[in-house]
Amino acid sequence: MNSAAPAPRVIAVVGPTAAGKSDLGVALARHLGGEVVNADSMQLYRGMDIGTAKLTPAERQGVPHHLLDVWDVTEAASVAEYQRLARAQIDRLLARGRVPILVGGSGLYVRAAIDVLEFPGTDPAVRARLEAELLAEGPGPLHRRLAAADPEAARAILPGNGRRIVRALEVIEITGRPFTANLPSHESVYDTVQIGVDVARPELDERITTRVDRMWDAGLVDEVRALEAVGLRDGLTASRALGYQQVLTFLAGDCTEDEARAETVRATKRFARRQDSWFRRDPRVHWLNGAADHRGELLGQALGLVERPVTA
Repeated sequence: MNSAAPAPRVIAVVGPTAAGKSDLGVALARHLGGEVVNADSMQLYRGMDIGTAKLTPAERQGVPHHLLDVWDVTEAASVAEYQRLARAQIDRLLARGRVPILVGGSGLYVRAAIDVLEFPGTDPAVRARLEAELLAEGPGPLHRRLAAADPEAARAILPGNGRRIVRALEVIEITGRPFTANLPSHESVYDTVQIGVDVARPELDERITTRVDRMWDAGLVDEVRALEAVGLRDGLTASRALGYQQVLTFLAGDCTEDEARAETVRATKRFARRQDSWFRRDPRVHWLNGAADHRGELLGQALGLVERPVTA
């Protein structure tokens, strides 16, 4: 008699960029009869393939992937809309007896999919006032105001991300509470096991540099040029994506291509640190060694987690 617990209803594979989440997600899906649900905010955009490291059809190895190529680059990202789409997809897979495998490094998107999370409303007057300040002064003063009101939110939101800074300040003003107080508690909607892929900083930094080099060689500049023609610069979210923002700066003549490439590497390394910090705060994440010399053991260890009871 098999005493192992049944596989959890939902598996989430999380961690920083370039850690190897996508490959592990595919491997788990192949072993467990699962399908992948994307939780990378930028892979939701059509045409943003090279710069987001979106797996090619061949790399997906026949595993269905959901919530890729959902939005046009001119659309602003909405975590609330993603939550609706992700939960509907997870529920469809569960109803068919398939294992949903959520894969991505966008921490708030992962939490929105699997945790109890309700989104505060908006106030058009407050939003308009903050957006006018953003236009007049830039994101710097608003980010400093956010740091004073909610230091944790300021650490989580990039200083240049004016749209998210405005939203955080709007929520603070509407609710009278810190923005981070509106984030979910560690209460799951689904029976979930979260697997974090852990790669030591020196190796991860090297992987990021190599990945950016490969993106450039694969034609990232041409991809951005093509997306620019269909409105990428007007996309409040997509235009700020790593790599895309830097190439747009180069195409505008504000830096050299080499400078854009180097800044993409630097910005991605900074972003990976923020991702790691976000997921480390969640005690439910079970971290596995994703280093190159442990790659052969990673799948077995992950299967060991999902095929037996684990503690939260």
